[in-house]
Amino acid sequence: MRLKCLWNVIFSLALVAPIGATPKPELGQTPQSFEFKITRTVSGKYLLYLPETYGNDATQHWPLLLFLHGSGERGDNLDLLKKHGPPKLIAAGKQFPFIVVSPQCPRNEKWSPEVLTALLDEVQEKYAVDKDRVYVTGLSMGGFGTWMLATEHPDRFAALVPICGGGNPRQADRLKNIPIRVFHGAKDQVVKMEMSQEMVDALNAAGGKVQFTIYPEANHDSWTQTYDDPKLYEWLLQQRRGGSTP
Repeated sequence: MRLKCLWNVIFSLALVAPIGATPKPELGQTPQSFEFKITRTVSGKYLLYLPETYGNDATQHWPLLLFLHGSGERGDNLDLLKKHGPPKLIAAGKQFPFIVVSPQCPRNEKWSPEVLTALLDEVQEKYAVDKDRVYVTGLSMGGFGTWMLATEHPDRFAALVPICGGGNPRQADRLKNIPIRVFHGAKDQVVKMEMSQEMVDALNAAGGKVQFTIYPEANHDSWTQTYDDPKLYEWLLQQRRGGSTP
């Protein structure tokens, strides 16, 4: 009799709240959220420069310069990268005291922060990189890429050198703690100088650390004079995350 009563109680509870039953959803319009992990494979080509003394001291970690080319060098021929900037100088025999990574953007595409971040992760894992001295620079499309990448990951870089590019002034406050040198030609008809000026003004308003160099007679090519100046690299090597180094 007692077992029969107990069974009746369990059966009654099951009717009221079935085990594993889905709660009745709240009707009408309600705020919700979701989280789902998505993964994808990215790939690309790049030029890698290692200094001649790299590896002589197993304890030494090297600063890294990420160079982003312009739209004219897109494709699948890495020799195109040697037309401008650090890859051009290296091909001509110049030696740099840091690792230089020069990726190539595929034809008809633009720089992707996701892809560039994956590349940096790969290089930093394989080589002796000083993670507190990672710099990014680029010209034209690469100037835009420099602003964009740093805005996405402001805590990753010790210094920026965007040349004749532009960014999002509304997000300039994300970059206010990074030393930045901006370069542009006053007569640039491809990327108007105002695009750099807007970023510089927004950074100054946010209390940023920015220097703006305008070449009065330069058109779109404001990068040759910039990259040919040894003082630019001296300045870069003085920068590290969290403050300058002697």
